[in-house]
Amino acid sequence: MNHTFSGDTIHFEVKYKNRQSIGIYIDSYGDVEVHAPRGTADGKILRLVEDHWDAILQNSKERKDRLNGPQEKAYVPGEQFLYLGKVYPIQFHQDSSIPKDNIRFDDKVLHVYVKELEDDRIKQALKRFYYQQCKALVEKRIAVHQHHFKSKPHSIRITDSSTTWGTCDAKRKLTFNWKLAMAPLEVIDYVVIHEMCHMSHLNHDRSFWRLVGKIMPDYKEKENWLAASSWRMTV
Repeated sequence: MNHTFSGDTIHFEVKYKNRQSIGIYIDSYGDVEVHAPRGTADGKILRLVEDHWDAILQNSKERKDRLNGPQEKAYVPGEQFLYLGKVYPIQFHQDSSIPKDNIRFDDKVLHVYVKELEDDRIKQALKRFYYQQCKALVEKRIAVHQHHFKSKPHSIRITDSSTTWGTCDAKRKLTFNWKLAMAPLEVIDYVVIHEMCHMSHLNHDRSFWRLVGKIMPDYKEKENWLAASSWRMTV
Protein backbone atom coordinates (compact mmCIF):
# COMPACT_ATOMS: atom_id res chain seq x y z
CA MET A 1 0.00 0.00 0.00
CA ASN A 2 1.24 3.51 -0.86
CA HIS A 3 0.05 6.51 1.12
CA THR A 4 0.89 10.18 0.49
CA PHE A 5 0.75 12.67 3.33
CA SER A 6 2.42 16.08 3.91
CA GLY A 7 4.11 15.88 0.52
CA ASP A 8 5.81 12.51 1.09
CA THR A 9 4.82 8.98 0.11
CA ILE A 10 5.35 5.92 2.26
CA HIS A 11 5.02 2.37 0.99
CA PHE A 12 4.02 -0.17 3.61
CA GLU A 13 2.62 -3.67 3.72
CA VAL A 14 -0.42 -4.44 5.87
CA LYS A 15 -0.61 -7.84 7.54
CA TYR A 16 -3.82 -8.83 9.29
CA LYS A 17 -3.36 -11.04 12.32
CA ASN A 18 -5.08 -12.29 15.44
CA ARG A 19 -4.14 -9.37 17.68
CA GLN A 20 -5.81 -6.61 19.68
CA SER A 21 -4.06 -3.50 18.42
CA ILE A 22 -2.29 -2.03 15.40
CA GLY A 23 1.51 -2.08 15.38
CA ILE A 24 4.02 -0.40 13.06
CA TYR A 25 7.30 -2.18 12.39
CA ILE A 26 10.40 -1.13 10.42
CA ASP A 27 12.91 -3.83 9.54
CA SER A 28 16.69 -3.46 9.18
CA TYR A 29 16.27 -2.63 5.48
CA GLY A 30 13.92 0.28 6.22
CA ASP A 31 10.82 -1.50 4.94
CA VAL A 32 7.60 -0.69 6.79
CA GLU A 33 4.94 -3.17 7.89
CA VAL A 34 1.67 -2.54 9.69
CA HIS A 35 0.23 -5.43 11.70
CA ALA A 36 -3.48 -5.00 12.33
CA PRO A 37 -6.35 -7.04 13.81
CA ARG A 38 -8.37 -8.85 11.20
CA GLY A 39 -11.16 -6.68 9.83
CA THR A 40 -9.49 -3.34 10.69
CA ALA A 41 -10.72 -0.57 8.38
CA ASP A 42 -8.16 1.01 6.04
CA GLY A 43 -9.02 4.46 7.39
CA LYS A 44 -8.04 3.49 10.93
CA ILE A 45 -4.71 2.12 9.71
CA LEU A 46 -3.98 5.25 7.68
CA ARG A 47 -4.78 7.55 10.63
CA LEU A 48 -2.30 5.68 12.83
CA VAL A 49 0.36 5.83 10.11
CA GLU A 50 -0.21 9.60 9.74
CA ASP A 51 0.01 10.06 13.52
CA HIS A 52 3.51 8.55 13.41
CA TRP A 53 4.45 9.89 9.96
CA ASP A 54 7.61 11.82 10.83
CA ALA A 55 9.04 9.03 12.98
CA ILE A 56 8.34 6.43 10.28
CA LEU A 57 10.01 8.55 7.60
CA GLN A 58 13.07 9.25 9.73
CA ASN A 59 13.57 5.69 10.97
CA SER A 60 13.02 4.17 7.54
CA LYS A 61 15.48 6.59 5.90
CA GLU A 62 18.14 6.04 8.58
CA ARG A 63 17.98 2.28 8.23
CA LYS A 64 18.16 2.45 4.43
CA ASP A 65 21.05 4.93 4.60
CA ARG A 66 22.89 2.73 7.09
CA LEU A 67 22.99 -0.08 4.53
CA ASN A 68 25.05 2.16 2.25
CA GLY A 69 27.82 2.41 4.85
CA PRO A 70 29.51 5.54 6.27
CA GLN A 71 28.09 8.83 5.09
CA GLU A 72 30.08 10.66 2.44
CA LYS A 73 30.44 14.28 3.48
CA ALA A 74 30.42 17.27 1.16
CA TYR A 75 32.49 20.21 2.34
CA VAL A 76 29.94 22.84 1.43
CA PRO A 77 28.15 25.45 3.57
CA GLY A 78 25.24 23.91 5.44
CA GLU A 79 26.54 20.33 5.40
CA GLN A 80 25.70 18.81 8.77
CA PHE A 81 28.04 17.09 11.21
CA LEU A 82 27.34 15.28 14.46
CA TYR A 83 28.59 16.78 17.71
CA LEU A 84 27.53 15.46 21.12
CA GLY A 85 24.64 13.56 19.56
CA LYS A 86 23.14 16.41 17.55
CA VAL A 87 23.71 17.60 14.01
CA TYR A 88 25.00 21.09 13.27
CA PRO A 89 25.70 22.86 9.97
CA ILE A 90 29.15 24.09 9.03
CA GLN A 91 29.91 27.64 7.95
CA PHE A 92 33.17 28.68 6.31
CA HIS A 93 35.42 31.63 7.08
CA GLN A 94 38.46 32.05 4.85
CA ASP A 95 41.27 33.99 6.49
CA SER A 96 44.84 33.69 5.23
CA SER A 97 46.16 35.52 8.30
CA ILE A 98 45.10 32.94 10.92
CA PRO A 99 47.97 30.98 12.54
CA LYS A 100 46.20 27.64 12.08
CA ASP A 101 42.97 26.28 10.61
CA ASN A 102 40.44 25.79 13.41
CA ILE A 103 36.81 25.20 14.37
CA ARG A 104 34.68 27.33 16.67
CA PHE A 105 31.32 26.13 17.94
CA ASP A 106 28.63 28.60 19.06
CA ASP A 107 25.92 26.09 20.10
CA LYS A 108 24.25 26.41 16.70
CA VAL A 109 26.93 26.28 14.01
CA LEU A 110 30.37 24.73 13.52
CA HIS A 111 32.38 27.68 12.20
CA VAL A 112 35.29 26.50 10.06
CA TYR A 113 38.19 28.97 9.88
CA VAL A 114 40.70 28.03 7.18
CA LYS A 115 43.45 29.75 5.27
CA GLU A 116 42.12 28.31 2.00
CA LEU A 117 38.75 26.78 1.10
CA GLU A 118 40.14 23.36 0.26
CA ASP A 119 38.35 20.11 1.08
CA ASP A 120 41.37 18.49 2.71
CA ARG A 121 42.06 21.54 4.92
CA ILE A 122 38.42 21.59 6.03
CA LYS A 123 38.41 17.86 6.76
CA GLN A 124 41.65 18.03 8.75
CA ALA A 125 40.40 21.04 10.73
CA LEU A 126 37.24 19.11 11.64
CA LYS A 127 39.23 16.04 12.68
CA ARG A 128 41.50 18.13 14.91
CA PHE A 129 38.41 19.69 16.50
CA TYR A 130 36.93 16.29 17.27
CA TYR A 131 40.25 14.97 18.59
CA GLN A 132 40.57 17.95 20.93
CA GLN A 133 36.97 17.79 22.08
CA CYS A 134 37.13 14.04 22.62
CA LYS A 135 40.22 14.31 24.81
CA ALA A 136 38.70 17.09 26.93
CA LEU A 137 35.37 15.29 27.27
CA VAL A 138 36.91 11.92 28.12
CA GLU A 139 39.19 13.42 30.76
CA LYS A 140 36.24 15.20 32.39
CA ARG A 141 34.05 12.08 32.38
CA ILE A 142 36.84 9.93 33.82
CA ALA A 143 37.12 12.41 36.68
CA VAL A 144 33.35 12.27 37.21
CA HIS A 145 33.29 8.45 37.42
CA GLN A 146 36.61 7.90 39.21
CA HIS A 147 34.88 7.47 42.60
CA HIS A 148 33.56 4.09 41.41
CA PHE A 149 37.09 2.72 41.04
CA LYS A 150 40.08 2.10 43.30
CA SER A 151 42.57 2.27 40.43
CA LYS A 152 43.23 5.26 38.19
CA PRO A 153 44.14 5.24 34.51
CA HIS A 154 47.87 5.29 33.86
CA SER A 155 47.39 7.30 30.67
CA ILE A 156 44.67 8.52 28.31
CA ARG A 157 45.12 8.68 24.56
CA ILE A 158 42.84 9.58 21.66
CA THR A 159 43.23 7.41 18.56
CA ASP A 160 41.79 6.81 15.11
CA SER A 161 40.33 3.31 15.01
CA SER A 162 37.98 1.62 12.60
CA THR A 163 37.21 -1.25 14.96
CA THR A 164 36.96 -0.04 18.56
CA TRP A 165 35.48 2.83 20.59
CA GLY A 166 37.99 2.35 23.37
CA THR A 167 40.60 0.01 24.85
CA CYS A 168 42.30 -0.66 28.18
CA ASP A 169 45.48 -2.69 28.54
CA ALA A 170 47.02 -4.45 31.52
CA LYS A 171 48.92 -1.28 32.46
CA ARG A 172 45.65 0.71 32.66
CA LYS A 173 46.48 2.68 29.53
CA LEU A 174 43.17 3.84 28.11
CA THR A 175 42.55 4.81 24.49
CA PHE A 176 39.39 6.32 22.99
CA ASN A 177 38.19 6.83 19.44
CA TRP A 178 38.07 10.51 18.45
CA LYS A 179 34.65 9.99 16.88
CA LEU A 180 33.16 9.65 20.36
CA ALA A 181 32.92 13.45 20.41
CA MET A 182 30.04 13.00 17.96
CA ALA A 183 28.07 10.87 20.44
CA PRO A 184 25.71 12.08 23.18
CA LEU A 185 27.39 12.68 26.52
CA GLU A 186 25.69 9.67 28.12
CA VAL A 187 27.11 7.45 25.36
CA ILE A 188 30.60 8.86 25.99
CA ASP A 189 29.99 8.07 29.66
CA TYR A 190 29.22 4.47 28.76
CA VAL A 191 32.46 3.99 26.79
CA VAL A 192 34.45 5.66 29.57
CA ILE A 193 32.85 3.44 32.23
CA HIS A 194 33.33 0.37 30.03
CA GLU A 195 37.07 0.97 29.67
CA MET A 196 37.51 1.94 33.32
CA CYS A 197 35.83 -1.33 34.33
CA HIS A 198 38.56 -3.12 32.39
CA MET A 199 41.03 -1.74 34.91
CA SER A 200 39.48 -4.32 37.29
CA HIS A 201 38.42 -6.99 34.77
CA LEU A 202 40.48 -7.20 31.59
CA ASN A 203 38.09 -9.56 29.81
CA HIS A 204 34.33 -9.44 29.23
CA ASP A 205 33.38 -11.99 31.87
CA ARG A 206 30.27 -11.85 34.06
CA SER A 207 32.10 -9.93 36.76
CA PHE A 208 32.98 -7.24 34.23
CA TRP A 209 29.40 -6.83 33.00
CA ARG A 210 28.06 -6.85 36.55
CA LEU A 211 30.34 -3.92 37.36
CA VAL A 212 29.31 -2.05 34.20
CA GLY A 213 25.63 -2.67 34.99
CA LYS A 214 26.05 -1.56 38.59
CA ILE A 215 27.46 1.80 37.50
CA MET A 216 25.23 2.24 34.42
CA PRO A 217 22.15 -0.02 34.52
CA ASP A 218 20.92 1.14 31.08
CA TYR A 219 24.24 0.62 29.30
CA LYS A 220 22.54 -1.52 26.63
CA GLU A 221 20.74 1.59 25.35
CA LYS A 222 24.12 3.28 24.85
CA GLU A 223 25.49 0.25 23.02
CA ASN A 224 22.43 0.31 20.78
CA TRP A 225 22.95 4.00 19.98
CA LEU A 226 26.51 3.31 18.85
CA ALA A 227 25.44 0.33 16.79
CA ALA A 228 22.68 2.31 15.10
CA SER A 229 24.58 5.56 14.61
CA SER A 230 28.20 4.70 13.85
CA TRP A 231 27.57 5.03 10.10
CA ARG A 232 26.76 8.72 10.64
CA MET A 233 29.92 9.45 12.65
CA THR A 234 32.13 10.64 9.81
CA VAL A 235 33.92 13.76 8.59
